Amino acid sequence: YLPDVHTRLIMYKRIASAWSDESLEELMVEMIDRFGRIPQATRLLFDLTRLKLQATPLGVRKIEAGATGGRIVFHPEPDVDPGSVIRLVQSEPGRFRLDGAERLRFAGDFPDAASRVEAVRRLLGSLEIRAAA
Repeated sequence: YLPDVHTRLIMYKRIASAWSDESLEELMVEMIDRFGRIPQATRLLFDLTRLKLQATPLGVRKIEAGATGGRIVFHPEPDVDPGSVIRLVQSEPGRFRLDGAERLRFAGDFPDAASRVEAVRRLLGSLEIRAAA
């Protein structure tokens, strides 16, 4: 998509350092204006960056997702409300389960990257930030 290595690295850095969905959207529009239609792999990079923006305030350290499920790994002292995690696990125990104090596992049928991104987006959206004491 971007044959010039220097330009490609600059754009990678700009995508990775985006601070909001709005800044990502502006960057996507800029890339379309400058370089033309964005290929699927680049769209996926934008989607993954959006997940990172959604996950960071919750205290998520790592997300892994595959064709049959995945896991979310939290920092030792995450900002996620523990009650929202417990409610999620209790609401669908066959789909969600805790794996230790810092990991939430999820199961499902996710045959492609787009379905995995959407599943993680919905999962993160169901979690709540811990209320300030």
